[in-house]
Amino acid sequence: MTDEDAPIQIVAHDAQWVRLFLEEREALRRVLSPWLKGPIEHIGSTSVPGLAAKPIIDIMAAIGSLEESKGSIPAVRSLDYLHAPYRAEVMHWFCKPHPSDRTHHLHLVPYGSPLWAAQITFRDRLREDPNITAEYSALKQNLAASFRHDRERYTDGKSEFMARVLESR
Repeated sequence: MTDEDAPIQIVAHDAQWVRLFLEEREALRRVLSPWLKGPIEHIGSTSVPGLAAKPIIDIMAAIGSLEESKGSIPAVRSLDYLHAPYRAEVMHWFCKPHPSDRTHHLHLVPYGSPLWAAQITFRDRLREDPNITAEYSALKQNLAASFRHDRERYTDGKSEFMARVLESR
């Protein structure tokens, strides 16, 4: 974590998150159209009705390849996204407007890649099974309390649960 990163805060689900995603999707579609190879999806906890979450809209847009989509980086910056080299081997990652005040995360991911499939499958499993959703919510609350200022450890703490959910499919 950098000194600029906002602390991790989990809040109750907000029905406005869907509207915020839909508005952002339209803006992203306009600037990303030359690189899009599939849908722009709402992922992460804000995409699951009733699930407590960090109040950050996670968006995943389908691109062809990381190499051929490098030109999208300046285009996305026009919407106030900041590019960061996070997991650069599997995606182009952005936050908006700033690490200390995040409202959106954008993941440009090759369509059909293992990361694409995992994100969609995990989201759909949470939407389908209230028991999995409740267990995930409790885990996130515990991790946020333990790692409020350590995003990497918070994220890593969810990986075993996510793997188990994906394997149970």
